[in-house]
Amino acid sequence: MTPLLYALGVVLFIVGISLSIALHELGHLIPAKRFGVKVTHYMVGFGPTLFSRRRGETEYGIKAFPLGGFIAMPGMYPPLEATSARAEQLGAADDAEEIVTADARLRASAEGSGETGAGASAHPGSVLTAEDPPRRERRRRGRLFERSMADAREFSNQEIGPGEERRTFYALSVPKRLVVMFGGPAVNLVLGILIMAVVMLGFGVVQPTTTVATVVECAVPASEAAKRPAEERSTCREGDPLTPAWEVGIKPGDVIVAIDGEATQSWEELSAAVRASAGDTVPVRVMRDGHQSDIEVPIIATERPVLDESGAPIVDETGTPATETTGFLGVSPTQERRPMALAEFPGEMAGMIGQTFTALFTLPEKLVEIGGVAFSDAERDPEGPIGMVGVGRVAGEIVSTEQLEVVEKAQVGLSLLGSLNLFLFAFNMVPLLPLDGGHIAVALYEGARRRINLARRRGIIGPFDTARLLPLTYVVVGVLLCMTALLLYVDIVKPVILFG
Repeated sequence: MTPLLYALGVVLFIVGISLSIALHELGHLIPAKRFGVKVTHYMVGFGPTLFSRRRGETEYGIKAFPLGGFIAMPGMYPPLEATSARAEQLGAADDAEEIVTADARLRASAEGSGETGAGASAHPGSVLTAEDPPRRERRRRGRLFERSMADAREFSNQEIGPGEERRTFYALSVPKRLVVMFGGPAVNLVLGILIMAVVMLGFGVVQPTTTVATVVECAVPASEAAKRPAEERSTCREGDPLTPAWEVGIKPGDVIVAIDGEATQSWEELSAAVRASAGDTVPVRVMRDGHQSDIEVPIIATERPVLDESGAPIVDETGTPATETTGFLGVSPTQERRPMALAEFPGEMAGMIGQTFTALFTLPEKLVEIGGVAFSDAERDPEGPIGMVGVGRVAGEIVSTEQLEVVEKAQVGLSLLGSLNLFLFAFNMVPLLPLDGGHIAVALYEGARRRINLARRRGIIGPFDTARLLPLTYVVVGVLLCMTALLLYVDIVKPVILFG
């Protein structure tokens, strides 16, 4: 049964990530069609096409490998002649579509009248003939990637029919282009938030309560505990001071209702009250078996380790735990699954999104560590980067393990999918082509250049020649392929195992 459940987990992951990709591409497709752009392909996945159907001018399909998706719009790489349209030749045209349409009409008129040579100079760089190639192309002849640039422009514009220049991607105004390109990442952001809302507000999150789980017998200062062997740190030695909770007889199952007259409705409030009462004897109201009683408790001041947000001890460069002197009672809380308060959800999501961008910024450093792990005997950090194969294996483990209840499996699985959508949002916002953030950056640059040149009434106001960024695009694609290959290898030879 376990292998079947494992396979089910992998299948569910593939379905979930494929739906996320499909909706991401819809985030591009819907506004593009709304703005009149000619969309020729909508594909989920890469590689061989498994299924496709044409509706109108768009072919919709599913490909073999669910590692991404794309929509194809003519004009992602504008024709070279269109990129040289200038303010001084196009008169009153000031909108992107007007500029593209007026430039195309002017070039068609010039070509129709047979203008070459001197005629071409009246509209520099706009009239192309076989006999008179532009000087810019002649200067670039022989450059590395020149053929690739030309091929990219030709392939990108092969679906543009006569008079369809206004239906290209490059003819969109900057605001519309931003909507089209941000639409995909925005969908992943919304999906991530909605999924995490189901997890946190629906299933709930495990939170500490004011019900006592265990009572610590002795209070050993953190600096002293660090000197003891690991196996002795949880036991008491003769002469160790007893904790206040142990001394006054607080027991597991007791509910701490109030401290020093202040109600403690959460573990955070209880902890804050204890820390603030260091060295004082305060009344602690305890509920046991339905009955409340007040106990005078001498809260001691002791040295405790400083913990980070995840509850792990903070250590310095030498590995020594950081400590602080604070009030100490000597109890630990029970953990209970509770729906998160709606008012807390926005702050929690803001923190998650911030952590996602932090993980993205530290990704290069983490990949270097992964490279060292892949080709050595070092153990892999389970909190480090993980590839699609690794995530699929984790999904299989979640579904097949017997250590989680069905509700917990659903919650963990949805959390994984929600986190992936947040990462897809953050990753696609990186301002490098071919990512969506790269197209957004190009649109912003083009819009700024156009506004400046229109105000000056001279200079280039045509679309930016994105083909010039192909060398950088190839570098980015190469890095992404290397990253994918590295993670694939390490996911196979040293997989992350959640439930050993």
